[in-house]
Amino acid sequence: MYRVALLALVVAVLAGPAGAQYIDQTLSDPALEQRALRINKDIRCLVCQNQAISDSNATLAQQLRVIVRERVAAGDTDTEVKAYLVDRYGDWVLMRPPLKASTAILWAAPFAILGAILAGVAIFVIRRRKRQTAPLDPLSAEEEARLAAILHDRT
Repeated sequence: MYRVALLALVVAVLAGPAGAQYIDQTLSDPALEQRALRINKDIRCLVCQNQAISDSNATLAQQLRVIVRERVAAGDTDTEVKAYLVDRYGDWVLMRPPLKASTAILWAAPFAILGAILAGVAIFVIRRRKRQTAPLDPLSAEEEARLAAILHDRT
């Protein structure tokens, strides 16, 4: 009897975390839950940085999902929920930050880098072609004599 009770206690302790569920899993209203899920895809995980909170397992992402669901349940619109998070974490929390002076570099940098790479490739190709098609300097008298000797030895 003692062994069975001890075994049951060990199983309960070890299986407890496996059965645990996050607080943020669902809202009771399916329409509100769909809104929360849609918003979660637009919010960046500040730990992972290139993942939306809907895809992240980080603790902060879980907390942000809870906040999103609380704001949606409180009746906030999608814009109000995002504004609430931007007020606390800045524009970086949005997967698509708005275009304004402080975020212009986020939008312009990929195009600037691509432009610099394309310009570098174009300059490289142009210089290489110039080297290949550049006219050769005429041979000096000494070089012509040496060439004639080489050609004469071959025949």
